[in-house]
Amino acid sequence: MRKQAVFVLAIVVLFIVTPWACESAFAGQIVAWGNNSYGQCDVPAGNDFVAIAGGGSHSLALKSDGSLAAWGNNTYGQCDVPAGNDFAAIAGGSCHSLALRSNGSLVAWGNNGDGQCNVPAGSDFVAIACGSRHNLALKSDGSLAASGNNTYGQCDVPVGNDFVRIAGGFWHSSAFRADGSAVAWGWNRNRHYVPPGNNFALVVSGGFHNLALNLDGSLVAWGWNEYHQCDVPEGNDFVAIACGSQHNLALKSDATAGAWGWSEYNQFDEPVGRDFVATVRGWKHGLALVREPATLLLLRLAAVMLRRRR
Repeated sequence: MRKQAVFVLAIVVLFIVTPWACESAFAGQIVAWGNNSYGQCDVPAGNDFVAIAGGGSHSLALKSDGSLAAWGNNTYGQCDVPAGNDFAAIAGGSCHSLALRSNGSLVAWGNNGDGQCNVPAGSDFVAIACGSRHNLALKSDGSLAASGNNTYGQCDVPVGNDFVRIAGGFWHSSAFRADGSAVAWGWNRNRHYVPPGNNFALVVSGGFHNLALNLDGSLVAWGWNEYHQCDVPEGNDFVAIACGSQHNLALKSDATAGAWGWSEYNQFDEPVGRDFVATVRGWKHGLALVREPATLLLLRLAAVMLRRRR
């Protein structure tokens, strides 16, 4: 069990760290599918992308040179990316966008009706996430910050400095502690509060549900389940997860993907014959990053190691 947990955690680190390693060896192309009403699936050409993010009906990408690209719905200027090549991470809300600069500061643009673009000052941020109309940020000391709509307490971050990862739902927020446990706050009509335990390797949030990857490679979900978005597939060979508003996608160690939940806009129709090693969901569309050989080789080597241990 311990070896399996170490394996899953190592793969999760691979998926998280490689987008930050802004070198051509880790860059790749973008593919998209699902609702394309605003052109959010009309991905830009190129193979120099290192990170992707999905908003309500817009999409974002980070390039290997540290610059940004965005496409889709631009009603509120959420696709008017700031100039510069000093960006390290991106996130998308319903109608706004958020970015982390390499110096640890934040910048946001788009709809600011709830103050979601009034980001906190400082240069000690290391990770970001967006809800529908609010933002979350993780600081270098392990504490949390939030800004934007707080109608349901989604910005009332818990105290502590042992947090290592964050996720934003529509009206709720989640955070992952260093000991493997997770906590959630905000809207809870759909039972967003996290099950007890410290077996989580990764937690992500959809519109009104949450999905977690366990250290043993299995999945668990909780919250709104009207479209069976919480009925996770069986197995313990999952290495990455993503949530849309009412659907999920999980990536296995052999680089294959599976989706479940609501699919009115063909959110499940991810392109076949692709080697996905990074994937995100917008509210009704999906994005995937197809890596260059360096990362694919690492992923396939990990899959071989897993099969040998079984």
